[in-house]
Amino acid sequence: MDNPISQYLNQINKNLQTGVAKELTHRSALEKLLETLQPIIHVVNEPKRIECGSPDLVILDPKADNVPLGYIEAKDIGLSLDNALKTEQLERYLAFSDNLILTDYLEFRWFVKHERQPKIIVRLATIDQSGHLQPKPASFLEFENLIDLFVHTQATTIQRPDDLAARMANCAIPMRSAVLTAYQLEKSGPLHDQFDSFRTILVDSLTQEQFADMYAQTACYGLFAAKCSALEKPFSRIHAGHYVPKTNPFLRRLFNQIVGIDIDDRLVWAVEHLVAILNHTDIAAILKDFGKRTRQTDPVVHFYETFLKHYDPKLREMRGVYYTPEPVVSYIVRSVDGLLKQRFKLRDGLADSSRLESGLHKVQILDPAVGTGTFLYTVFNQIFAKFMKTKGMWSAYVAEHLLPRVHGFELLMAPYTVAHMKLGLQLQEMGYEFDSDERLQIFLTNSLENAHETGSTPTLPFAEWLVNEGRAASEVKQDSPVMVIIGNPPYSGHSLNKGDWITHLLRGMNDNNLDAKIANYFEVDGKPLNERNPKWLQDDYVKFIRFAQWRIDTTGYGILGFITNHGYLDNPTFRGMRQALMQDFDEIYVLDLHGNSLKKEQAPDGSADKNVFDIQQGVAISLFVKSHKASQKPAKVFHAGLWGGREEKYAWLEKQEVKTTDWEALKPSSPFYLFIPQDVTKRSEYEHYWKVTDMMPINVLGFQTHRDDFAIAYEKKTIKKRLLEMREPEISDYQFANKYGLKDNRDWKLAKNRQILQENDNWQSKIVSCLYRPFDSRYCYFSKIAMDCPRRELQNHVVGKENLIINLARIVKLSEWRHTLVASIPSTAICMDVNGSYSFPLYLYPTEKDEFLNGNGKPKPKRKPNFAPNFIKDVETRLKLQFIDDGTGDLTTTIGPEDIFHYMYAVFHSPTYRQRYAEFLKIDFPRLPLTRDKTLFQQLANFGAQLVAIHLMVADIESDNGYPIEGDNVVDKITYKNENVY
Repeated sequence: MDNPISQYLNQINKNLQTGVAKELTHRSALEKLLETLQPIIHVVNEPKRIECGSPDLVILDPKADNVPLGYIEAKDIGLSLDNALKTEQLERYLAFSDNLILTDYLEFRWFVKHERQPKIIVRLATIDQSGHLQPKPASFLEFENLIDLFVHTQATTIQRPDDLAARMANCAIPMRSAVLTAYQLEKSGPLHDQFDSFRTILVDSLTQEQFADMYAQTACYGLFAAKCSALEKPFSRIHAGHYVPKTNPFLRRLFNQIVGIDIDDRLVWAVEHLVAILNHTDIAAILKDFGKRTRQTDPVVHFYETFLKHYDPKLREMRGVYYTPEPVVSYIVRSVDGLLKQRFKLRDGLADSSRLESGLHKVQILDPAVGTGTFLYTVFNQIFAKFMKTKGMWSAYVAEHLLPRVHGFELLMAPYTVAHMKLGLQLQEMGYEFDSDERLQIFLTNSLENAHETGSTPTLPFAEWLVNEGRAASEVKQDSPVMVIIGNPPYSGHSLNKGDWITHLLRGMNDNNLDAKIANYFEVDGKPLNERNPKWLQDDYVKFIRFAQWRIDTTGYGILGFITNHGYLDNPTFRGMRQALMQDFDEIYVLDLHGNSLKKEQAPDGSADKNVFDIQQGVAISLFVKSHKASQKPAKVFHAGLWGGREEKYAWLEKQEVKTTDWEALKPSSPFYLFIPQDVTKRSEYEHYWKVTDMMPINVLGFQTHRDDFAIAYEKKTIKKRLLEMREPEISDYQFANKYGLKDNRDWKLAKNRQILQENDNWQSKIVSCLYRPFDSRYCYFSKIAMDCPRRELQNHVVGKENLIINLARIVKLSEWRHTLVASIPSTAICMDVNGSYSFPLYLYPTEKDEFLNGNGKPKPKRKPNFAPNFIKDVETRLKLQFIDDGTGDLTTTIGPEDIFHYMYAVFHSPTYRQRYAEFLKIDFPRLPLTRDKTLFQQLANFGAQLVAIHLMVADIESDNGYPIEGDNVVDKITYKNENVY
């Protein structure tokens, strides 16, 4: 009888001789060969699965519940395997599987442990010039050994959280793709029912891609959480459903559909692969390691952050998914417990079981961004501690007084799944057994959307449980007298929560009661903020604070305890928010945990200051109290700061609470209502000075290209070359965009701007010099043809004009204020600071409109100084000098705009000025003290004039540096050290 390999090659040869053989033609022959050589395996070749992203052949072990042993990806005979290895598909498979064979049916390459180089290569035959196979019998035994190693290779046991997170992410990515493909390949079916139900009832903006992502995350992380509960017990995708708590029928049904008995067959391969990975994971080691590294005694909850870091870092950033260290949670929960006892005279604090006249519990608790349940987990522990001596009463208490009044909202399916699992298991471990009709009050919903009107029972097959979920969430959101709101809301400056309800709420409008007058974050002292770009008020954490404020205001009393970004404490954009919080609450406690690496924060003693999270943005714990009584206006505000290393902060937080914290009483006042300590005497002095925006009313954020690599260059000829190419009709939009990495956005379209450029004969006039960074002049194309925001004010008064500009930053993140720089050409928006550099031109030039309105026969209008009339009047009064409209005066009888500019530049560079007003310079544009001493003014104006010339690099100064050694006169290396350039 022929050798099985010879039989295989004969069949391949017959296929080739037909002249119509394709890659699919040979699969059955390979499948037969593999099962002949290794009778213990089962080879799956399922076209529907392959269509949804599965490798061509999946090798299963029938004796072990069809656990996948490895994968084979086949390419047609004659195709280059080297080229195949360069494709995204093979990159994905190599990341997905640690046991993979790539073949063209004649050559077999075996890859293990995700390596990009094959461990073994075997070629069974070649093709001669006539198109016939020429077997290589010497390779047959080597091939049999390869297949034996492939089938019997042992997966490496995973023991580190990061390794497991990466492997899970590499499963989730193809699973997400498979779900999306499966959905798009059919017009109806279970996946369509699920998608339509989620979009109709819960998230009306849900896209197909987001649905696939939700599906993959829920499957992956749900299986992980189930495995953590199962530990060493038998575990398969069928068994996984047993570890989903009975407390949520919706969740059990969903889990069975996505990984259990009702799973779409096209997705089985990806789920089974993840189960195999989990079965080769030392879960005990994973949990133990997490406890050491994260101060998270419930590591399953914390693991989701690590998983997202590998799976989709952008999603993690957009949703602000960063889980809270337990010392932080403990401080907040114990503080809220104490405030309930002290301020509301509730002896049992969070464990209080009293009821209102309506029969509802008084102390209703809500975490509106519950995530995986960290805060509620700690709340349960805090309450359970009160029953240590009366455990016999615990079960009755849970059923009657705990489950009905503890609520959580979560938008993301995966953490919602884990929260139910962890909290359900926690209560079981505490000795509580759920009845069939009991559930945890954790709901899949968006806290920042209005309560849903659910209407009649839906007809969608999958929707009934979702409707019940939505109704229950809406009742809590709208009707329950929530008294305590706690949590760690997401921090995301680019918020995805843009619904009308929360947007209106921020602006003082309640869609459910249009006549009600409520807090407006966009007003301060009854007037609009007039912020040019109030984008920081759109951060998710701000919206969650506004939601919580509204919910407690609706109840009439309560406590809010959040940990958030600490930017709202002193940023001027939040002054309306701070005033609104002071008006609605009676007491506000702010514990600034600092740790802002963006500001390069240091402890007062000069030591390093670390964040309690693995993020750059500093954070603060905020506690807001609203009593039953008529509120005292404004609120009493208290502040404390915590500096030092992470472990030091954790240790302090574990021991302290609001009652034991050393608070400093603040008196926030108009116009900023700051939630940080300030020197009141210096502040009063400083606020009497002229604010630069009042002095120089015309100012603008520096220009923004949003494509610097294209619109800006070191040499003028480089810009000209790019624009010539942009004008060239022979170059397609695709070619041009690909060459320069250009993408269309809301404000800029390549095709449209190319057409405008091609029609403009005077296009070269827009190539101008610009200040890209301090002392770094380059060239740019100053037009919307190349940039999004060239700024009209810079075009009118700076480009091609003789002018002086002072660039200033409004908000400073660094510990020291040094953000002022002169220019004579347009400056970028981040010339000095990533938060924005504003340009204040000294002179305003007449526009074409001004010249037209001036009329024929009249003198051409001149440039005029950019100073407010009342400011000029104040200067004249103080110095007893007459103001002239241009240039410099003699400073004996006259004063000019450039004299004032030079004086201002000197003051803003004065070390004494910067040190004395350091705390105020960080939070808003600087203010200018005006002297009455004419001699002092003359001296400072002279110093300022010299400094302006030096910074513009036009000063004729003889250098003290010498060059005693011969060289080529070229500086080939620049070094920055100790704030000096060498």
